[in-house]
Amino acid sequence: MAEMKDPAVSVCFKVKIDEFPLGMFNSCEGLGCEIVLEQREEGGNNAMIWQLPTRMKFTNVKLSRPIGEDSKHLTSWFASMMSGVKPTTMVISAMTADETVVAEWSLHGVIPVRWTGPSLNLDTAKVATETLEVAHHGILPGGA
Repeated sequence: MAEMKDPAVSVCFKVKIDEFPLGMFNSCEGLGCEIVLEQREEGGNNAMIWQLPTRMKFTNVKLSRPIGEDSKHLTSWFASMMSGVKPTTMVISAMTADETVVAEWSLHGVIPVRWTGPSLNLDTAKVATETLEVAHHGILPGGA
């Protein structure tokens, strides 16, 4: 009988920019793409509309986590953009609690869009979190 694999019920995400580790994140949103279609109505055939693929669009990816020791890596990477934004490659590895990699995505041409730091307020007992949003030019084939 085949061994059952963990379906990644409890996942965290390890992120690297080129070879620079940004640490672990507990939320990853926006991994996806869509093919933009152009519609053309066929002349003389009112029942036919052609759906023609034109280009692929990739959605921005948002990564979130509680602030911690790895936060300094993220702010250092963001600060390095002061001398010019250079597209890089980002590898997002989905891992189980025992750090077994379940899936991996390599994003090509990553450009930082936004970093949002924690809202620090003594009146609320919320966990202080940070969020990184990046744009990219595509998912490289084969994961890494």
